[in-house]
Amino acid sequence: MNKDKFLIEQKLIHTDLDIKDWCNGCVCTFLNPVSYLEAVKEEELFGNFDLIFADGSIMVWFIHLLYGKKIKRRSFDMTSMAKEVFQYASNEKKTVYFVGASENNLKVAICKITKDFPALNIVGSRNGFFSDEEDLRQEIDNIVEVAPDFLIVGMGVIKQEKFLMNVKEAGFSGCGFTCGGFLHQYAMQGKKYYPDWINRYNLRFLYRMYKEPYTIKRYAKAFFLFPILIVKRKYFQ
Repeated sequence: MNKDKFLIEQKLIHTDLDIKDWCNGCVCTFLNPVSYLEAVKEEELFGNFDLIFADGSIMVWFIHLLYGKKIKRRSFDMTSMAKEVFQYASNEKKTVYFVGASENNLKVAICKITKDFPALNIVGSRNGFFSDEEDLRQEIDNIVEVAPDFLIVGMGVIKQEKFLMNVKEAGFSGCGFTCGGFLHQYAMQGKKYYPDWINRYNLRFLYRMYKEPYTIKRYAKAFFLFPILIVKRKYFQ
C-alpha cells in the first residue's frame, strides 16, 4: 500500500464537506509543502487524524496531478476554515478553547477575535509553551475537564499534532484543529493578514516570507524537496 494513502487519498477527499457534517468529534490538521516534509516522518501520528486538509495551492495542484483529486485549499485562517469555525460556533452557541502562540500574542489575538466575533464563547486559553511534562499534562487535563466544543491548537508542526492527539486520547470529545501560525498572524494583522491580491493570485507563501523573514529558509527547503519527495513516494515506494 502506498504510504501516502492515509495522508492524501483517504483523508483529503473529505475537504469539500460542509462544516456541520464533520465538526462533531473530529480532530483535523493541515498539510502544506513545509509540513509535509515533517509529516512523512510521523506517518502513524498523522494517520490518526480524522481529516487532513490541503493548505496551499501548491499542495492542491500536486494532489490533483498525482492522484486525480480535485480539492479546495483549506487553511486555518480568516480566508478559509477559521472564519467558518468561528461563525458556526457563534451561530450554534458552541464553545471554543485556544492553545498557542506567546502569551502576549495570544491575548492580542483573542481580543481581536472577540471583537470580530462578539458572540463567540471562548471558555479558555493558554500560550503554547510548556515548562515540563507536568505542565503539559495539567493543561491537557484542564481541557478535558472544560470540554470545549472546539479546540484550536497552534504550536508548530508535529508539536501541535502530538498535543491535539494527546488531548483526544485523554478523553476530549469535541472537534480539534491545528492552526499553525494563525494566532501569531492574527495578533499582528487581524483578519487581513494577507492582502486581497495576494489571496487572489495564490502568493501567500511569498507574502509570508516577506512579512516573516525567518520562514525563508524552511520555504526554500520545501520548494526544492517537496516535489521530489511527493513524486518519489507516489511512484517509487
